[in-house]
Amino acid sequence: MEMIVVAPSAPGRIEDLRRRFFARPLQALLSLVSLATMVFLAWKLLNWAIFSAVFTTSGGPEACQAAAGACWSVIAARWRIILFGLYPFEEQWRSALACVAVVVMTVLSCIPAFWTGRRIALVWGVGTALYYVLMKGGMLGLAYVGEEAWGGLALTLFIFVTTCLIGFPLAICLALLRRSELPWISHTTGLIIDGVRSLPLISILFTFAVVLPFALPQWLAGDKLYRVIIGSALFFSAYQAEIVRGGMQGVPKGQEEAAMALGMSYWQRIGRILLPQAMRNALPATINQFVISFKETSLVVIVGFFEILASGNAAYGTGEWRFAYVEVYAFIAFIYFVFVFSLSRYGAFLERRMSVGER
Repeated sequence: MEMIVVAPSAPGRIEDLRRRFFARPLQALLSLVSLATMVFLAWKLLNWAIFSAVFTTSGGPEACQAAAGACWSVIAARWRIILFGLYPFEEQWRSALACVAVVVMTVLSCIPAFWTGRRIALVWGVGTALYYVLMKGGMLGLAYVGEEAWGGLALTLFIFVTTCLIGFPLAICLALLRRSELPWISHTTGLIIDGVRSLPLISILFTFAVVLPFALPQWLAGDKLYRVIIGSALFFSAYQAEIVRGGMQGVPKGQEEAAMALGMSYWQRIGRILLPQAMRNALPATINQFVISFKETSLVVIVGFFEILASGNAAYGTGEWRFAYVEVYAFIAFIYFVFVFSLSRYGAFLERRMSVGER
C-alpha cells in the first residue's frame, strides 16, 4: 500500500508578514515604530507637496511665502526657462518639437520591430537630423539659432543622445581592438581605455572645451558644444568597451572556434556569433551605463552650458523667486526620475525578454 505524502502548504501572506516582522516582541515594536515613522513622513511630504501647496501664479511670490506648503507657482511662471533655457522665446516651439523628436526616436529604438541594422540606423539618422534642423534652423524657413543659445531639456537630451550615438560604436571598436591577437594593438588600446577611465569626466570636459582649442588650428577646433560631446563620447566609450569586452569573455570560446572551422570570415564571426551573445551578456551593465551617462549630462554646466540644471538655477535666480529653489530642484529631479526610471524599467524588460542570467 502506497503512502501519500502531502506537502505542507506555503504560509499565506499574513502569516509571512507576521513571521518576518512580528515574530518577537522587540521585532514587532521596531516594525510598528518604523511603520509609524514612514506614515508620518509620507503625510508631511504629501501635505507640503499637495495639500498646502500653491499651484497658481495669481497671488504671485507673496502668496507662496504666506503658504505653509510648496510653491509650485515658480514652475508655472518659469517653466519655459527650465525647459528651453536661453532659446529665443518666439522660437521655443522648435525646441519642444526637437525634444519630442528625440523621445520618439528613443521609443522607436526600443521596439523589437526596429532591431535591424538598417532600421535602427534610419531611425537614429532621421531623428538626429530632425533635431538638428529644428534647433539650429537656417533652412526650410526657420530662423538661425546658434548653439550658444541652446539650453534646457533640449540641450540635455541632445548631449545624451549624441554621446551614446558616437560612443557606442566606438566602444565596440575599442573592445575588438583590445582583444586583438597583435600585442602592440591590444596593449595600446588597453592603455588608451585605462587612461581615459582613470580620469574624472569633469577634467575631460574641461580639456576638450577650454584647453584643446589652444592645441589645434582654428579651422579644426570647431564649436565648443561638439568638442564637449566628443569628450563625453570618449569617456562613455572607454567604460562601455570594458562592458562589451566582458560580455565577449562570457561567450564560450568553442563557438568562435567552431565558426572558424566552418570557414566563416572574421567579420562574420564577430557580427553573427560573438557580438549578439556578448551584447546579451552585457545588457544589464549597458543599461546602467546609459543611466549614468544621462545623469552625467548635468556636468556640462561646469564648462558654461545652459542645460536643464543651469536653467533651473536661472529660474529661481531672480529676487522674487529666490526662496523657491527647493521646488525648482524637485521639478528637475522629477524630470530626471522619469527618464532614468523609464530606462531602468526598459532594461528590466529586455532582461526578462532575453532571459539574461538564466542558463
